[in-house]
Amino acid sequence: MEQVKVAIVDDHEAVRLGFAESCRAEGLNLVASSPTVDELIASLGSNDCDVVVMDLSLDDGSSVTDNVEKLIAIGSAVLIFSIADKPVLMRAALRSGALAIVPKSQPMSHLAEAIKLAAEGAIINNPETSAMIDADSNFKEANLSAREREVLSLYASGLSLKQVAFQLEIKQSSAKEHIDRVRVKYAKLGREAGTKVDLYRRAIEDGIISGDLL
Repeated sequence: MEQVKVAIVDDHEAVRLGFAESCRAEGLNLVASSPTVDELIASLGSNDCDVVVMDLSLDDGSSVTDNVEKLIAIGSAVLIFSIADKPVLMRAALRSGALAIVPKSQPMSHLAEAIKLAAEGAIINNPETSAMIDADSNFKEANLSAREREVLSLYASGLSLKQVAFQLEIKQSSAKEHIDRVRVKYAKLGREAGTKVDLYRRAIEDGIISGDLL
């Protein structure tokens, strides 16, 4: 049987090296390994790749949605290999066409099995992927305006309203009005946003800022 052609995109060299060793052990043909999707695609050239294993967040600041779509466009199936701590990004990856989420906490044999299933075009049912799909139908978007997202991003990142207003060159009262509207929109969805910590959590959930939940 022909070996599955696989590639990995991860900005940690240790992960890429460990993955290469696992490919040898599992009988997978590693055809490329890069820290970014653009570099991977360039290195592949005209060569095909059955499955690309990709980290959820990369240091180049690229969008997970764009990354998944680029890889699908070259004919590769995509698996997300991540510590799986950012639900909004995991949902975005699955919406964009990634086949499954495989946590880095699991044994490499689980990832190898998922790669083989993906190469066969099989459905991958694991708890992490199922949980994200189930949650997605219940997740309520706040539909914030561009300005509201901008103000929330700065405020939730730690700036005071006065500092937000200064940076955006608007009145402090205007900044407060934007935050008040943001709180109301989240409250209508049953997503508590009464405190600054709540707003920080909502901003992370909706991908407005990155970071670890408090």
